[in-house]
Amino acid sequence: MAIRQLSETLINQIAAGEVIERPASAAKELIENALDAGATRIEIATAGGGKALLRVSDNGSGMDATDLELAVRRHCTSKISETLEDIRTLGFRGEALPSIGSVARLSIASRRRDSTGGHEIAVTGGKIAHMRPAAANPGTIVEVRDLFFATPARLKFLKTEKAEAGAITEIVKRMAIAFPAVRFVLSGSDRTTLEFPATGDDHLARMAQVLGKEFRDNAIALDAVREEISLTGFAGVPTFNRGNSAHQYAFVNGRPVQDKLILSAIRGAYAETIPSGRYPVAVLSITLDPALVDVNVHPAKSDVRFRDPGLVRGLIVGAIREALARDGSRAATTGASDMLRSFRPGFQPNSQRPQGGWSAETSPSRPFQPTTGFGERPQASFDGLSMPTARAEPQLSPQPAAPEPNARYPLGAARAQIHANYIVAQTEDGLVIVDQHAAHERLVFEAMRKALHSKRLASQVLLIPEIIDIPEEDCDRLMQHAAELSELGLAIERFGPGAIAVRETPAMLGEVDARGLIRQLADEIAEWDTASGLSAKLEYVAATMACHGSVRSGRRLRPEEMNALLREMEVTPGSGQCNHGRPTYIELKLSDIERLFGRS
Repeated sequence: MAIRQLSETLINQIAAGEVIERPASAAKELIENALDAGATRIEIATAGGGKALLRVSDNGSGMDATDLELAVRRHCTSKISETLEDIRTLGFRGEALPSIGSVARLSIASRRRDSTGGHEIAVTGGKIAHMRPAAANPGTIVEVRDLFFATPARLKFLKTEKAEAGAITEIVKRMAIAFPAVRFVLSGSDRTTLEFPATGDDHLARMAQVLGKEFRDNAIALDAVREEISLTGFAGVPTFNRGNSAHQYAFVNGRPVQDKLILSAIRGAYAETIPSGRYPVAVLSITLDPALVDVNVHPAKSDVRFRDPGLVRGLIVGAIREALARDGSRAATTGASDMLRSFRPGFQPNSQRPQGGWSAETSPSRPFQPTTGFGERPQASFDGLSMPTARAEPQLSPQPAAPEPNARYPLGAARAQIHANYIVAQTEDGLVIVDQHAAHERLVFEAMRKALHSKRLASQVLLIPEIIDIPEEDCDRLMQHAAELSELGLAIERFGPGAIAVRETPAMLGEVDARGLIRQLADEIAEWDTASGLSAKLEYVAATMACHGSVRSGRRLRPEEMNALLREMEVTPGSGQCNHGRPTYIELKLSDIERLFGRS
């Protein structure tokens, strides 16, 4: 078969298959063009999920007749000259407009700021109409109708109008976060109007517009530099998490990207702090020399390649972990809100109407009688209890010492233990409820993690080795990593083809369920064991061991034990969540409590 030159229309349609995958792709390209033109106000209108109509209006620099005619031709651009080594704009390929015009009905009206009139050009299914004068404000209006009418097969692969409209919304949100000084308005017959007013240099205010005002209260600032790469942004506290990764935003030199390396680094930075199936909320902005990153990887420009990916990953992981260690132990403010929603008024006057007439003894509105209140049988069970104090050391006298000022202790003084699992502590301006098992699990894990970087953990020799029967393949996996486990104070030996003998356990765990620990370790190693061995994942093993050696739920604690736990939490990094990412405590401000009783 003879080789022949493809037509310009067919070439553009092939390119459109890569550049314009769905209406959101077209919206992204048009918004990028508006931003590159210096626009400070961008309005996007859609209909039919962007398939019937997509209109992007901006107040940018605009184009004259010559530029407008070139803009709809392939590989015509004003953003690069002879090299791809110094790309500082969002667009640069010169493919978006001709690709859109080849599969849709495209019209562009534009006017330069210093011009008295504008011009309009139209492209329908790849055919360019003649230029004509048009009345227009300074800036550009790009209107796309009947997207993919020239390639009907592509329409079959699009999702519902609601799903496509949602994808365009997500594009606008990412652009809005990247450019807080630009006002964005998204409207149309298929949606409610969404507006992001400009916030200038206040990036956190723009993030609050997009991610919700709760993000402002639960975000930790990031600011780190390593060699020639800088990282800024905000990372949410671990207990402020979501059910998917849609709330993770990454930008490279101002360009919104969805790079696997960056997302993987975020996931690694939050290891042992986020529950399985939950995802952190983060906004990261990476700035580096354009020569150190390749943005010409894919026509959609959503992927990038770094010259030194290890350096970038290390910067992200290190910056987030440092921020979490510094300020990440606090509980998310959403915990108190969830608690407040769980409360219901316990007194319903209408449901307590007395039977058989009114009497002073049975009326719910009767005055308080001291002889039937505190001090009677309902309170007798509390007589033998000593009042917990804020002192961490054991009490030497039978009389409880007076609590020290709560202001000295962020987690306050323990006041009670309820259901043998939750510690209630009074703080200077509210109360804190602590999950004793989750909190102690984190403390043990941090102690093991610290010891890992200094020396082998101390172990305790079992008087009688514990023999544990497990499948032979699990025995093989465990024995392959016996040396690494020994560094954690867990000494094991093979005991026949399908059994493991445990001879030593970590001393800091005290009495430990060796059988449950070995079986869980075998399951975890089977799940993520790699050729790199267990040494790179010792912290995961330490987290598992910590869970098996922590204060168990259901154990009654003495007042001094409760306060000692609180004091240790205050000085331990990451104590706001356990190794599985669940919160270890919830704080309820006095104002929240007063709101429950209608006092504010």
